[in-house]
Amino acid sequence: MREASAISSVKLELLRSGPAHNQLLSPLTSYIALCGSDGPVTLNMPFEQRQLLSRLQRLRYQMDRTQTSEDQRQSELRDLGDVIGKVLGLVPGLLSELGSASSTNGRLVHLRLVMSAFELGMVPFETAIAAEGFPGAGSPLFLQTRMPICVTREFRRGRPLPIEWNREPRILFAFAAPDGLYVPAESHLQALREAIDPWVRIEEDPKARVEEVKKHLTVLPNASLEQIRTLCASGEFTHVHILAHGKSFRHCGEERYGLALCAEGGTAVDVVDGERLAIALIASDPLGHSHRPTLVSLATCDSGNIDSPLTPGGSIAHELHAAGIPWVIASQFPLWMKASAVAVRELYSGLLKGADPRWVLYELRQRLRTDVPETHDWASIVAYSTVSRDFEQQVSQFRDQQTRRRIEVKFDRIDELVGANNEAGVERLGLTEAQKQELTPLSTAIRADLESWRAESGCVTPGNTEMAYRFGISGACEKRLGIAFNQIDESAEQRAYEACRDFYFQAWKLDPCNHWVITQCLAIRAILALREDEEGRPTDRIEQEARQLAADYGVIWQAVRQVVDWRICNLSGREQAYAYSTQAELDLLGTVYAGAASGEALKGQLVLNCKALRERSVTNAQPLVSARRQFRRYLQDWPSPLWNDLASAALEHLSQ
Repeated sequence: MREASAISSVKLELLRSGPAHNQLLSPLTSYIALCGSDGPVTLNMPFEQRQLLSRLQRLRYQMDRTQTSEDQRQSELRDLGDVIGKVLGLVPGLLSELGSASSTNGRLVHLRLVMSAFELGMVPFETAIAAEGFPGAGSPLFLQTRMPICVTREFRRGRPLPIEWNREPRILFAFAAPDGLYVPAESHLQALREAIDPWVRIEEDPKARVEEVKKHLTVLPNASLEQIRTLCASGEFTHVHILAHGKSFRHCGEERYGLALCAEGGTAVDVVDGERLAIALIASDPLGHSHRPTLVSLATCDSGNIDSPLTPGGSIAHELHAAGIPWVIASQFPLWMKASAVAVRELYSGLLKGADPRWVLYELRQRLRTDVPETHDWASIVAYSTVSRDFEQQVSQFRDQQTRRRIEVKFDRIDELVGANNEAGVERLGLTEAQKQELTPLSTAIRADLESWRAESGCVTPGNTEMAYRFGISGACEKRLGIAFNQIDESAEQRAYEACRDFYFQAWKLDPCNHWVITQCLAIRAILALREDEEGRPTDRIEQEARQLAADYGVIWQAVRQVVDWRICNLSGREQAYAYSTQAELDLLGTVYAGAASGEALKGQLVLNCKALRERSVTNAQPLVSARRQFRRYLQDWPSPLWNDLASAALEHLSQ
C-alpha cells in the first residue's frame, strides 16, 4: 500500500477581486496565480461562459453514438485539455515547484488548486494536457506516470477546515429514483458491500450477518432530503455516498444542477441544490451536536435509461466543500454507469484499507482509463479536498487501526471456532473437520496482513517505535494463533509460539524501554519453558527451569516492574488501566522470575493491581476485558503449577 509520506504537496492559488459568486467566465476577467515562492502571475481564462458550456455539452455521451459524434467528443476533450494545459504552463512557479516536489522517484505530487471563484468550478482542469517542459508533455497531465500527480480543488477560506480522518468508518448509502426512474443502486451497493467486507464480523447465520453489515453500512432507498437530514443528525457517518438522478432547475434566471431526490412522503421529485444538501449533511441533534461526514461522494444520473451516463455533480461538490465538508468527490461531466460502479469500488476499497485518498484518486483515474478506454471518465472525477498539517499522521493512524480491525475480525472467528473466549473451567469442544479447514486460511490471511503492515514501516533500526509496535502486535497475534493451533497441530502451535517470541524480542530491541513489550518477552519465555504438556513434567524439572529463567532474566523483571511503578503515576484513564494490567501480569510472572518463596507477597500485590484496574475501567471496559482474557489463558492454555493460583486470584478479582 502507498504511504502518505511518499507525497509532496504543491499549492496553486487562483484569485480574483470581488465576491465568490455573481461572476461569469470571460477572457476579460483577470486572475492572480500564486505558486511557491515566485511572484504573482496574471492569468485570463480563454473561455466565454456560454462558449465553455457549449464545449462541455459536446462532452456528453450520446445515446445513439456514431463515429462522427465520438470523433467530435474526443477532439473536444483534446482541445480543452490543450487549452487548460497552456494556461497552467503560464505559471512559471508551478513547473519549478513540480520539479522540486518530484525529486524522489515514485513520490506522488499533490497539486492543490485553491480557488474561491465559483465560475472556476466549471473549468475542467482535470483534462489538462501537459505543456512543454512539464512531465509527460503532450499527454494528459494527471494520467502520465513519469511524475504521478493527483489534482484536487479547495475552497479558499480564512482558517483551515478541521478534519478528523481517523474515525471508525460508518457509511450512509442514499439513493433515489423518483417517478420510477432507474439508478444502478444494486451495483453500487455491491461495490460498497465488497469494500466493507473485511471488517464485517463473520457469522454463519445470514440474519446475524446482515445485522453485522448494518453496523458499517446504512442503506436509505427512495431517499428524501428530510430522511438524510434525520439520519445524519442522529448517527455519526464518516462517509456518505449519494446516488440519484441529476436535474436542472432555474435559480435567479440561471440554469443550475441539483439532485433529484424523492419528495417527503411520496415519489414525486424534489430537486435539491448543494446548499440544501449541505445543511442536511451537517445537521445537528437535539443537543446541538453536529456530525460532519469526512467524505461525501456523489453519483448523479440524468435519465432512466439503463445505459444512460451520469451527469454533472461538480457544482454541487463545490457548494458542499464551501459549506465545510472536508472531502467531496463527484463527476464534473457525464460518467457512464459502468464507470460509476468501478469508481465506487476503487474509491471505497482503497479508502477503507487506509490508503491515502490522494493515491486513491490517482489510481482511480488510471483504473478508469484502462477499464473503460472508450470514455473520458478518468477526466470526469473531480475532488475537493482538505489537507491539514497533520493529515499524513491521521491517515497513518487510520491505516493502523483499519489493519488491526481487519485482523481482529478474523481472530473473532478463530476464537469462536476454538472456544478461546470460554470462561475458565468450561470445557472446549473438539473441532470438526470443516472448522479445521476454515482455521488454516484465516491464520494465513492474518499473517499476510501482518507481513504487509510490517513492510510499510521502513527500516528496522533502534528507536523506530512504530516498527517496534508492529513487531509487538505481530507477536501478540502469533500467540493467539498458537492457542488456536493447540487443538489441531502441535508442531504448528510450537512454531507460532516461537515466532511470537522472536517478534517480541525484535520489538524489545527496537524499543528497549517499552514495559508492555518487555513483559510479553518475559511471559512467552516462561510459557515456552514451564507450561504443562500432555505428558506432564516432573515438578523438580519445572522448578529447575524456573530457577534458570530467574537467573537469566530476574534483574530485567525487577527493572521493568520499577519502570511500570514510575509510569503509573504519570498516566491516566485508559493508559493507566493498561499499566495496572501489565503490573498484575508482572506479579504473576514473579512466581518465575522472583522465586517461589515470594508467592504470597506477589499474590497480595496482584490483587491490589487487579482492583485498581477494575476501578479505572468504568468508562472504558477494554483494558478489563483484555486482562481477563490474558489471565484466563494462563489457566486454560498455559497452565503451570507455578502460577495457576495467582491466575485464579486475578480472574476472581477482575470479575467482581
